[in-house]
Amino acid sequence: MRVARPWAAAGTIAGGVTLALLAPSPAAPAGVPAHKPLPLERLFDNRAVSDDTRPGDADFDGAGASLSAQDLGAAGWTPGRDIALDAARLTWPRSAGARPDNVIADGQAVRLRGRGEALTFLVASSSPNGPGAGASGVGAVRYRDGSSRPYTLSAPDWRAGPAATKAVGLPHLNTAAGQRQETARLYAVTVPLERGREVASVVLPRDPGPAADLHVFAAALRRPAYGWTGSWAASTAGYTKVGPWTDQTLRLVVHTSAGGPGARIRLENTFAASPVRIGRATVALQASGASAQGAPVPLTFGGRPGTAIPAGAQAFSDPVDFPVPADANLLVSIHLPDPVEAVPVHSQATQRSYLSAAGSGDRTGDAGAESFTGTLTTWPFLTGIDVRGGPGSVVALGDSITDGTKSTNDANRRWPDVLSRRLLGQSEVPAYGVLNAGISANRVVADRYPGEGVSTDTGGVSTRHRLERDVLAQTGARTVVVFQGINDLRWGSSAEELIAGLRSVAARMRERGLRVVGATIAPCEGESLCTADADVRRSAVNAFIRDSGGVFDAVLDFDAVVRDPEHPARILPAYDSGDHLHPGDAGLRALADSIDLRKLVG
Repeated sequence: MRVARPWAAAGTIAGGVTLALLAPSPAAPAGVPAHKPLPLERLFDNRAVSDDTRPGDADFDGAGASLSAQDLGAAGWTPGRDIALDAARLTWPRSAGARPDNVIADGQAVRLRGRGEALTFLVASSSPNGPGAGASGVGAVRYRDGSSRPYTLSAPDWRAGPAATKAVGLPHLNTAAGQRQETARLYAVTVPLERGREVASVVLPRDPGPAADLHVFAAALRRPAYGWTGSWAASTAGYTKVGPWTDQTLRLVVHTSAGGPGARIRLENTFAASPVRIGRATVALQASGASAQGAPVPLTFGGRPGTAIPAGAQAFSDPVDFPVPADANLLVSIHLPDPVEAVPVHSQATQRSYLSAAGSGDRTGDAGAESFTGTLTTWPFLTGIDVRGGPGSVVALGDSITDGTKSTNDANRRWPDVLSRRLLGQSEVPAYGVLNAGISANRVVADRYPGEGVSTDTGGVSTRHRLERDVLAQTGARTVVVFQGINDLRWGSSAEELIAGLRSVAARMRERGLRVVGATIAPCEGESLCTADADVRRSAVNAFIRDSGGVFDAVLDFDAVVRDPEHPARILPAYDSGDHLHPGDAGLRALADSIDLRKLVG
């Protein structure tokens, strides 16, 4: 809509229209010109961030509105700060709040070199007419061999876009008339790259038209995690009130799948509005309860004993030489030196973890359990443990049945745990790590947790909205088992809506090179929301999964495994946990034991 003016343009003609630096390349998509690639910062032509005392200094949307520098600082998004989002490391512009800090996409060529599995943009769209529908356009990735491939970049509106997929949300807008209480949002949007090929530059989409502008603040390659395998994972399900916790240490119990000679952890501040400071962290083998086998091993972050994680971002610890056994319990201890009133959390851990008393300080190095007087049944902040080496991982994408609801506490009898032990005990296929991406109450096409604010609902954002974080960005992901949909049906989604959702998420995963295995939906007659109509819709979805026409690379018939042959709409009583919806330990074991392991490999 507005004419882009690159910060380092070669020249302009009357009216300020930017001259192309080079003629279009025949390898570029139709309508996308090719300029001489420049660093993104040199292309900045718009100022989005203003100081609250000088709101008129910036004009993000063409109507005089802008982001608050103070709000960004309160979220930990300070100028020049590295922000890790979905395993990509982006840099918040150093110029934010002082001079142009983003570029309005209009075919500019960005210098960006290297190999990666995906390309992540930090974006938002704007409109001078108020909240809009977003902006989308086609750009091109240029590879070092001279070829070029198109990509589509879609940016939600900074005022009206969804909370569920935001990178960060801010509580105010700055305007020339003063500050307005209205949420502003920025988004991390990822597009696939051709693996193994070296990127030379990226051409941004053309101006999408008069209705909106597409703003780009940062771009980065997400590099493959060569030499690492995901061993354990938990998906953030919501953002809940706690304590407040004040100068306390969490000691979280997790169970590995694959083992390896070294380790690193992943912490995430998903859904948060403010940064969290990690004082110290350690890892140890569990002896029993909160007791460690020997002294816990210190972890570092960029060479420092602690770190601060901005709102919405993540942090990986540095690799540590710590032998991680397969199929074993670890203790990950995290000291929170500052008051914490709400946390991103995986709510249904089916595992008891521990918490030291308020004011007890840094107990991460304690081998004994004496300081850990409180217990937790959730996993706050911790979302992953990776091990050195290994063949990669299988991601189990699902709801409460995958999460292990109704399985025995502290026993690791979820069906992904059983699958992991099967993989470890054979040599026919790679002994993949198994990453559990189940969230109790989660749906494929609708959000339970809205994605913003403190909430008691921990059903998570929808699968389509969490797919990047919980599957595509997982370390070493090779195969995904999709076992989900019963909650959509129980809460009224049509079979057609659910099938469309499954098609969409499967297509996105296959586009990223993952093998996608579909699992049929188990029966649940007898549970209050599992009506006869829901079962009719379930049968229609299962018919699609069994014969999807290539949507799935392979199919697991979990429905046939656990249903009662005499009454197919319900779970076999021997497999029923008692609530008619969740299989118990025996049913979960039957699901895992039924998997032909060869279906997990291409």
